[in-house]
Amino acid sequence: MRFIGSVIEKLQRHPKRIVFPEGTEPRVLQAARQFHSLRLGAPVLLGDRTRIKDVAAALNISLEGIRIINPAESDELDNFARRFEILRRYKGMKSLEARDALLQPNYFGAMMVAMHQADGFVSGTNQNVGSVLRPLFQIIKVAPQTTTASSCQIMEVEDSGYGEKGVLFMADCGVIPEPTVEQLAEIAVSTALLARHLLGVRPRVALLSFSTKGSSNHPSIGRVQAATALAEKKALAKQIDADFDGEIQVDTALVPEIAIRKSPQGKIIGNANVLIFPDLNSGNIASKLVRHLARANAYGQILLGLDRPAADVSRGSSAHDILGVAAIVGVQAIDYQLLYPGAGEKLPGEDEQVLNS
Repeated sequence: MRFIGSVIEKLQRHPKRIVFPEGTEPRVLQAARQFHSLRLGAPVLLGDRTRIKDVAAALNISLEGIRIINPAESDELDNFARRFEILRRYKGMKSLEARDALLQPNYFGAMMVAMHQADGFVSGTNQNVGSVLRPLFQIIKVAPQTTTASSCQIMEVEDSGYGEKGVLFMADCGVIPEPTVEQLAEIAVSTALLARHLLGVRPRVALLSFSTKGSSNHPSIGRVQAATALAEKKALAKQIDADFDGEIQVDTALVPEIAIRKSPQGKIIGNANVLIFPDLNSGNIASKLVRHLARANAYGQILLGLDRPAADVSRGSSAHDILGVAAIVGVQAIDYQLLYPGAGEKLPGEDEQVLNS
């Protein structure tokens, strides 16, 4: 709780509005209640008002201070639908299709964040990844000067000897199945930025492989080596103060005694606080192993590279996990342009409206 406690303290000084599209989910209701009680800002629940009240009453959860919006009854529905139609006109979308889409809470919530009616978006407790990511990619899209949207898990383990006093950033664990060299480098830089933003320390980024410094020979190793070099170049161009090392094995990244034997000249001698996985298979498997075997507090997936702060939480998340993710998204929203310069400046459809005027 040391890490998430510091995040909560920061958000209490700068409260934000977080929209939760899954308003009838009991874990979301509990997290929203805690979000308000801890004075983190204004939680917004989407869904049928009567159903939300019934679930809250059954759980004995007070809805005081929690805003409820039913997309079907919202005064913003038509405006949101027009915006979305403009965004998707190149795909041949018609007015009725756009309106039907905005009746879905994830689309409505994404548009709320895009239109600055909420500061962050948290969903995914009872839906597959595509149902959450699709509205975000169609409405919010990637931030300026960014080419890749990805995700990271933030793990807080009891053994403070690992990572940054027990905190590890792990990416990409939820979006890109087989990242290219460019994407892998972008993931490394974006995760380093987030680690710097939340921890206030120098990120030590390990790009992982089954090989350490050429101990094996395989095309996938060359991809990690190239991504490491490119990440260093990108970080230098963006004036990001961080260390990048790869390709290295995970024990080399986390255990100093092993790192000294395997990579004594490396930039990271067993003290990595950011782990970048070569593909989604390894990232997703590793994050779930750490969560369950180490009984870690897991906060994610925090989405990286989007124009607004958002997260796609795991269907296995507890109310505590959801609260932690919402707090992280809220803290991102405080200084989001430090992470992604120019983010959030344009409303959805502005460029398309100019082109069609």
